[in-house]
Formats: sequence, structure tokens, C-alpha cells
Amino acid sequence: LKWDGEDVAVLEASSIYKPNKVVEAKEVYGTSSLEHPTVYSLIAEQGEYYLGGRVYGLQSPKFKYPVQTPAEVRETLPAGKDVVAFQNRNPIHRAHFELLKCAQRDVADSILLVHPTCGPTQPGDIDGLVRIDTYEALRKETEKEYPMFRWAYLPYSMKMAGPREALQHMIIRKNYGATHFIIG
Repeated sequence: LKWDGEDVAVLEASSIYKPNKVVEAKEVYGTSSLEHPTVYSLIAEQGEYYLGGRVYGLQSPKFKYPVQTPAEVRETLPAGKDVVAFQNRNPIHRAHFELLKCAQRDVADSILLVHPTCGPTQPGDIDGLVRIDTYEALRKETEKEYPMFRWAYLPYSMKMAGPREALQHMIIRKNYGATHFIIG
């Protein structure tokens, strides 16, 4: 398996099958309309067959922005404190920041993990690197006044899958150490 031209893993394929992508789209995304960006990708851009099997990692993919593993992020979090995670796919703005401050105050003595997704989004959305620049600018402006905030970036592409994806994001953030979750 390759990422950006680099070998990152080997798949030991133990199953190969042809999915019914229309049914998959309807069950996962609630629609089979090609106007939905992830349904379009699923049906028009992804391969005809699915492979399953054991994956052997060779190296972590290299991204154009800093990323940390769940273990690396958890190491930055103080033991025994609640962690409120904030997930967003857009550039951060003032209303988001006010929400972050309120959430951190509402969960007494907590740490706030600002953890946006930074992978590709919908056509026409703002590029991930530009989104990261907005978070980094806010981090630098507020780090002295808000030392309880932590910042990490998730190299994940939003799927626009509604409540199911929200649950998936909660599980992802729990792996990163979150005890509470905000969707921005």
C-alpha cells in the first residue's frame, strides 16, 4: 500500500469480493445520490473490488503538517483530568473559540483537545493546510492565556455520513484520550 508514492504497508489479502456499492452507499450515507461527495467517490472513483486481510505497517505516512499518534497525544495530557475534544473540519473562527472556552469551563478542571480533521473534504472546501494555519494562529495567540488547551491534527477525510460518522469521531477522540466530545 502506498501513500504519496511511498510504501507504508503490505496487505496480506485473504478475501476479495465485489461489493454492491449502491446498497453500501444507502446503508452508510443514507443516500445513493452521486451528488453526495463521498457516495460519488465510492461509486465512481474507488475500485470495483474490495480486499480484506492482515495489514503490516512499514512506516507512518508523511503529511505536510504535524500529526501525532493517539499514544503521543495521550502523553501530553495530564493524568486524571477530563479531556474535552473538539472536532471540526473547517477553519476555526471566533464563535468556535467561544464554544471551546465555554466547554472547557463547563467541565471543571479539564483539558481541551482541539483536534480538527485536516484531510480532504468536499469539493470547494478550504484546503487542509490553510485550515491548519488558522488553528496554529489561534494556538499561538492564546497559549499563554489558555495553557489547558492542547492542539493536534487528524489526517482524516470527512465522509459526510451524519450521526454514524459523529459516533466514529467520538471513538477516534476517545482513543486520543478524550472523555467528552464537541462537534463544531
